[in-house]
This record gives sequence, C-alpha cells and structure tokens, in this order.
Amino acid sequence: MFTSLNRMGDSLSRLGDGLLPLTSRFVFAAVLLMYYLNSGMTKLGDGVLGFLNPSVGAYAQIFPKAMEAAGYDTSALTLFHKLVVIGGTVGEFVLPVLIVVGLLTRLSALGMIAFVVLQSLTDLYGHGGIEHDGTLGAWFDRLPDALILDQRAFWVLGLLILVLKGGGWLSLDRLFFSGRAVDPADVR
Repeated sequence: MFTSLNRMGDSLSRLGDGLLPLTSRFVFAAVLLMYYLNSGMTKLGDGVLGFLNPSVGAYAQIFPKAMEAAGYDTSALTLFHKLVVIGGTVGEFVLPVLIVVGLLTRLSALGMIAFVVLQSLTDLYGHGGIEHDGTLGAWFDRLPDALILDQRAFWVLGLLILVLKGGGWLSLDRLFFSGRAVDPADVR
C-alpha cells in the first residue's frame, strides 16, 4: 500500500514540475498581465521612444515625494531618478511578457519579485499607504483584507514557483534551451 502511495506521489511530483509553472504563468497572465501593461502605458512619454522620455506621471508614480519636493518639475530630479523611471517603465512591459511566454522565466520572475517589493514599498511609504490606513496588512487574522502585503504575498508566491521550477510545459525556455517543446515522458 505504501509503495503504491509513494509511486502516486512520485507521479504527482513529476506532473507538478511541468503543470505548476504553466498554471502559475497562466494565472499571472489572467490576473496581472494587463494590470502591469496598463500601468506601463501611463508612464510613456510622447512618440515611439516614449519609454526613453517618461511622462511626468511616471516620475510622480515612482518618486512621489521627490516629485512633490521638486514642484513636479522633472528637470529638477537627478539622472538616478530618470534611470530608475526608465528602468521601471521598461520592466513593467518586458518582465510580464517574458513570464507569460516563458522566456528566461526564472530570471524574469526574480526581477518581477523585486519589482513587486519596490512597488509595494513605494505604495506604502511614497504614496502614504501606511499613513492612510495605518497597516501593512494583517496576516493571520480572520479577514482576507486584500491590503497591500496580504495581496502581494500571493503575487510573490506565484512568481516564486517560477523562480524555483522554471517555465514548465509550453514555455519558450523549454523550446529554446532544452531542444524539445514537450517531452511525452513528462506527461505521465
């Protein structure tokens, strides 16, 4: 009986190695892809290369207190501010797309985790999330508050699966880096 349970557990583990990352990428696409792409669109400046000259709103979103102190004059900010805003804007487009298609999945998911952490800190400290509601989120309580840290813990969990497991089945990583799109032995 234990041998059968062990075999079944081994089969489920093999199934999970491909299915769990694929499902994680699907859920990311369904829940967060448009959120990040739309957010990135709000940061673009004019023209085809608008990401190289981000909008005033981009600076206000990423550096709210610095923008307020500068009177919302982007020329009063440093090169550091400009590089961070350009990097953040590009990251908001590139990282989610790489995750959804499963290309450089582990690295992209790790970058997205860093992005979510910085985004959360900006929301809490830069945009006054802590002053506004006085809490970071209430873990281990009876209410699923959907406060920033409660909600984003789930985002990071899905991304952490990708860091640890890779892109899974039907990923470009699998196609480009292992020489096979789907190995029938993985489906057992």
